[in-house]
Amino acid sequence: MKRAFLALLAVALLPQGAHAAPLKIGFTVPGLQFPFFVTMKKEADQAAAKLGATIVFVDAQNDSAKQQAAVENFVAQKVDAILISPMTVDSLVPAIEAAAKAGIPVATVDRKANTDAVLVHVGADNVQGGRAAAKYIIDKLGNKGTVIELEGTPGASAAIDRKTGFDEVMNKSNVKILVSQTAEFGRAKGQSVMESLIQKYPNFDAVFGANDEMIIGAVEAMSTAGLKGKVTIGFDATPDAFAYMKEGKLGATIDQFPGKQAGEALKYLVDYVKTKKKPAKQVVYINPEAVTKAP
Repeated sequence: MKRAFLALLAVALLPQGAHAAPLKIGFTVPGLQFPFFVTMKKEADQAAAKLGATIVFVDAQNDSAKQQAAVENFVAQKVDAILISPMTVDSLVPAIEAAAKAGIPVATVDRKANTDAVLVHVGADNVQGGRAAAKYIIDKLGNKGTVIELEGTPGASAAIDRKTGFDEVMNKSNVKILVSQTAEFGRAKGQSVMESLIQKYPNFDAVFGANDEMIIGAVEAMSTAGLKGKVTIGFDATPDAFAYMKEGKLGATIDQFPGKQAGEALKYLVDYVKTKKKPAKQVVYINPEAVTKAP
């Protein structure tokens, strides 16, 4: 009887908003077939542990329906908060708004969603990253020549923003964009698309892939075709990109710090769950940087 009373007293004396058990945070990303999200998940797990939280993770496997179901399941499980990198800007809007209505705070990371129901978005400034990639190519080509642009998944905010920044700077230069075509952020798709583009546009000087998987696929296509000396840059600073850079197969990549993005988003979520204090800004950007030497 005395023990039961003491246990109840201990709970009653917890600070308002405090949790006796670790916070449970649902987390879903477009797919672990993308190395960028493998890095993000690994560093998110580490960040959550430091914040006294545990992550319930779901790999959407590049399927919007699976990701929507994951968010709905998080709500049913009554997790404390939800962290999402949405497949596209519109695919999860109803699920996010339903979670918010249920009193569960939602943060987006890397990719945005078209809704104000999100507590905070933390991501790289992908427009600035696209600009940095364009500047790299312009400098390498001496502000002349032609470039092929491989875009990401249609409708994904990262794809839209990277293209916006890249095109903005490139269109003000003397370097001409020969063609801009989606390769859906995939390596195999990047290779097949590049093989086709080489046939249609045999004379080009540079290639920009809006992620490292696409540019690696493009590099493989160029290698098979016997093309050398092209200026190449990807986006994400993945381990495979660094390996290609060390071998001299890839010129550069853009680092957007996925672990830092996830860590900051988690901190905002945990702070809100504990204090109900909203972040000072609803959108927080981390500046990407061009990397020309592999670590």
